[in-house]
Formats: sequence, C-alpha cells, structure tokens
Amino acid sequence: MSNPNIEQLTAAQKANAEVMTALMRTAFNGLERLTALNMAASREFFNATVANTQQLLAAKDANAVAKLNSELAQPNVEKLMEYSRSVYDLVSEMQKEVTTVMESQYSSFQKNAASAVEKAKASAPVGGDVFAATMQSMLGASTKAFDQMTSMAKQLSDIAEANMQVATKAAAPAKSSATAAARKSAAK
Repeated sequence: MSNPNIEQLTAAQKANAEVMTALMRTAFNGLERLTALNMAASREFFNATVANTQQLLAAKDANAVAKLNSELAQPNVEKLMEYSRSVYDLVSEMQKEVTTVMESQYSSFQKNAASAVEKAKASAPVGGDVFAATMQSMLGASTKAFDQMTSMAKQLSDIAEANMQVATKAAAPAKSSATAAARKSAAK
C-alpha cells in the first residue's frame, strides 16, 4: 500500500469519526432535551394530580364531583396536546439535524469516491477499467440508496406532521365536550 493510499484511508477514517461524533452529539442533545421535557411534564402532571385530587376530596356531593371532573378534563387535554407538539417539534428538529449531517457527509464521500475511481481508471493496468466500471456502478447504487433513504426520512416526517394535525383536530371536540359538560354541570 502506497503512502498516498494510507493518507486517503486516514483522512476517510477521520471524516467518518467526525460524522459519528456529530451524530452522537445530536443524539445526546436530543435525548437531554427529551428528558428535560419529560421531567417537566411529569412534574406538572404530578402537581396537577395532587391539586385535582384535593379539589375532588373537598367536593360536597356527586354533582360537585361531576362538575369538577369535567372542568379538570379540559386543561389536561390542552396539556397533552402541548406536550405532543413539543415532542413532535423536538423529533422533527433532530431529524433535520441528522439529515443535514448525513447529506453533507455523503456529498463529500461521493466526491472523494468519484475522484478515487477516476484516478484508479487513469492509472490502472490492463483490465483495470472493469474494476473502475464496477466501482462507478457501486457508487451509483449507493447514491440511489441514499436518495431513497432521504426520501423515506422526509415521508416519515410528513406522516408525523399529518398525525399531529389529526390529533390537534381530534382534541378540539374533546375540549369542547369538556367545556359543554362543565357548563351543563354548572347549570344544575
């Protein structure tokens, strides 16, 4: 193995290590943010449950309990939707960061690989053109696979966004039902 090949291998390994570091940093930052979000939601859920339980225990009769139940349901639906939106935003942002890192690295990889194939083709002995053609074919296949992965990631993001919109639309009737039940109980 010649010295330029070792330098190319070292450079490729260094580039891969940098990409892996960037991806791991993105994953850890996302996990840290998700953990903080879950802790805040858990704390809020716990505090709300304690407060709601105290209100329900202070109720004097069944009508008061029914009224409280319907009044307490509305803020819970809103909090659940807010939490779902926050998780969706976090996951979408992480997906964009990972895609950006992957796209930039793949572009660099593709340029380097194409350059290496051209150099090998130019300096190849008899029959080396078959090797170069095989390498170009493999490079084309990997480009197609990467494009399909990128397309699939976008489709998953679109599906998640559509699900979030459906959940938001579904929460509106639940919220209005809780409000109507509260008004009905208050009227009694």
